[in-house]
Amino acid sequence: MDVFTAIQKRRSIRNYLPKEVEEEKLRKVLEAARLAPSAKNRQEWRFIVVRDKEKREELVREASPHQPFMLSAPVIIVAYALDKDYVMKCGVPAHYIDIAIALTHIHLQAVEEGLGTCWIGSFHQDKVKEVLNLPKEAEVVQLMTLGYPAEDPSPRPRLPLEEIVRFY
Repeated sequence: MDVFTAIQKRRSIRNYLPKEVEEEKLRKVLEAARLAPSAKNRQEWRFIVVRDKEKREELVREASPHQPFMLSAPVIIVAYALDKDYVMKCGVPAHYIDIAIALTHIHLQAVEEGLGTCWIGSFHQDKVKEVLNLPKEAEVVQLMTLGYPAEDPSPRPRLPLEEIVRFY
């Protein structure tokens, strides 16, 4: 599958089949994140792969109780940074952008592998850190579910190109 096809096929999946993600596929999506670019090649992203059912249940119950669909996913990826000091010249902390790029790589590779994902921004930072025993200085930027889709959502509406792009 080419990248553009993966982009077109990509959906936010909120219902997963009760099927484990094979180690080979999981490693491939994680390798896609590892290969992502980062500001000054700092690679400040870190990921925790939560496959243990009890730990996933605790994570959702304590840190993301308004997202119960997460429990249907056999994998939850927690993306965080320890090194948050580098701010790009544009004024944006680099770790936010770099983690978003790495998760996009995961997201698109997952499509290639026949898997689905969903970005999760609705969580309590302190609770994620507590459940996963992360150090105080860690900043959890995003959670992402991963698994085999049990749904095939229709594409969401998108604004026309002319409305979002200006040329000079």
